[in-house]
Amino acid sequence: MQLKIGTALTLEPTYTDRVETFRCKIVEQENNIFYIDYPINTVTNKTAFLVDGAQFRATFMTDEKVSYAFNTEVLGRKMVNIPIIMLSCPQESEFVKIQRREFVRVNTSVDVALEYNSKFYQFVTEDISAGGLAIHLNKEVPFIEGEIVNLTIVLPFLNGEIRYVKASGQLIRIIEKNQLKLASIQFIDTEDIDKQYIVRFCFERQLLVRRGIEANTIN
Repeated sequence: MQLKIGTALTLEPTYTDRVETFRCKIVEQENNIFYIDYPINTVTNKTAFLVDGAQFRATFMTDEKVSYAFNTEVLGRKMVNIPIIMLSCPQESEFVKIQRREFVRVNTSVDVALEYNSKFYQFVTEDISAGGLAIHLNKEVPFIEGEIVNLTIVLPFLNGEIRYVKASGQLIRIIEKNQLKLASIQFIDTEDIDKQYIVRFCFERQLLVRRGIEANTIN
């Protein structure tokens, strides 16, 4: 995908326990490489040093106010009029269109341990977003709509990493869908790092769906 010179990027590290974001701009593009100015930490407003091989999720907005995200990696540095950083540019099929990125809901099955009144129950999700999730109620449960539960969510990432994300949630409603009983839970207390893991997980699942669509189109 060809981006305009001056397009603003937001970079988020994908493999770290630190919650950080950086802002930068594209100053040049050549084939499969973006060249950016040195990024600024959005919290400290200080210039950030990105090591070669560091991986990020980059987001940007087009002139039409449509947002996209893609995975990228630091390839090195180059000196022109100013020092610039080289980032990998994926194929256009690897760009994922997003609306409200943090609340994108993806249909996927992951294991969830739910704690209620000091007892634990095991479930599998119907879908998940950074705002909440829906679980399959495959057994009778003692909790009802409006109650608060504690969750431990198992997130398997494409690189083999597994993260155990903890959150508190409120049971919004219990519904019947296609002869299945589902409970919709809204997160009410999630650590920033855990929310970042959920966002990253949802993005990876979106990317898998996008790749599947592209593959089916080719076939």
